Amino acid sequence: MLQKIASLLVLTVLFLGCSTSQKIDTLRPEPDDASPVVYDNSPSFINLPISIALKDIEYQTNSYLNGLIYEDNTIEDDNVEIKIWKLAPITIVNENAKGSERIKTILPLKALIKYRIGTKTIGVDLYKTQEFNLNGIVTLSSSVTLNNWRLKTKTELKSLEWNESPTMTVLGKNVPVTYIINPTVKLFRSKIEKSIDDAIEKAMDFKPNVLATLETLCTPFKMNEDYESWLRIVPIEIYSTAAHLKNDSFLLDMGMKCTMETLIGQKPEKQFDATKIILKPVVKIPNQVTTNIVAVSTYADASKIIRKNFAEQDFTSGSKKVTVKDVTIWHKNDKMVIALALQGSINGTIYLAGFPKYNDQTKEIYFDQLEYVLDTKSKLMRTANWLAQGVILKKIEENCRYSIKPNLEEGKKTMLNYLKNYSPMPGIYVNGKMEDIQFKKIELTNNAILAFIKINGEINVSVNGLK
Repeated sequence: MLQKIASLLVLTVLFLGCSTSQKIDTLRPEPDDASPVVYDNSPSFINLPISIALKDIEYQTNSYLNGLIYEDNTIEDDNVEIKIWKLAPITIVNENAKGSERIKTILPLKALIKYRIGTKTIGVDLYKTQEFNLNGIVTLSSSVTLNNWRLKTKTELKSLEWNESPTMTVLGKNVPVTYIINPTVKLFRSKIEKSIDDAIEKAMDFKPNVLATLETLCTPFKMNEDYESWLRIVPIEIYSTAAHLKNDSFLLDMGMKCTMETLIGQKPEKQFDATKIILKPVVKIPNQVTTNIVAVSTYADASKIIRKNFAEQDFTSGSKKVTVKDVTIWHKNDKMVIALALQGSINGTIYLAGFPKYNDQTKEIYFDQLEYVLDTKSKLMRTANWLAQGVILKKIEENCRYSIKPNLEEGKKTMLNYLKNYSPMPGIYVNGKMEDIQFKKIELTNNAILAFIKINGEINVSVNGLK
């Protein structure tokens, strides 16, 4: 019996002595209490200069103003009954007066005018009604302002030219009655002026178009497939200068104050509420755009990226070898803890700690002063001194980094695609340019790494062929 026990002990010793794998049991440094990602994201300012062609105003005005535009069916009050129709499409042009901010509207019309002559005596109706069918051209002049997302006009009727002089038959002869008809213009001129103003105001309510454009631009879009990074824009305020007429277009300088951030992982929710966006008048908006972007990398997503760096890699020292099977990182006491699950000559999890830094040359986030945490180092010194040595640590450190350069370049490339005649909806075109991306700083929260960057450039939004 003793011989059998002795044999078992010898076999056990031999087995342990010949084993190529050791189990290491280290203490896990617990993360700080998790809290929501809260950080100071400096606002960005994006230019949205808008150009609205007079032809578009003309098109929309014709769409709203059709057929019968004025009707007065009561003849008893002033002996005149009038109906006026738009005879042909309205033409809107620049008035071209020096220093003028006015547009000229030419309205072809036809009119049915009934004029009553006579009197009513002792209950006897002695009236005679004469009917005139006329057509002519009305010329109107309008000043233009911007008010509450709309182009508004104040229109004045400048002239009314009949194609034929109005006449009536008296004693078998055609007698000109322009002196009778033209005073009736006073009765309907204000109605025509108001019709034009109302039609232009309805046609040029550009709030739906601007908000639809902004909502499209503010929908998070993927910048990089590998890193699963998304750009999200959240508008805060919209600014606008007064509308100015130049050549055949109205120019309107608009700007958007917003926050911009990139998030890694699943597609983030859109944070766009059209009801909270207010249009604020300003005197001037600068041409240059300053964009501050926060790149948000959660620790779970950063772990996923670093894990790829260790794929298919072995770390060796002589005959000893380990493979990193998993990587997890978290935040503790202003440092990053990196947990490496090892398999090979050592099985178990070791823990490293270091400060996240940013290399502006390589565009990489790396971990400075990366060291084994105290318990890990003491355990390695006793069980796997070869792994505790600086050579292996240096090799591991080289993989504990991830470049955001592809992310930034891909993001810039993607954003440029949105600045090359991009049309989020019919009649709206976005163009612009971007300068190099500048890194500002890096910060930690309890559950994410934040990289703050700045981009300068220009964005132009044109309204062309608006339907």
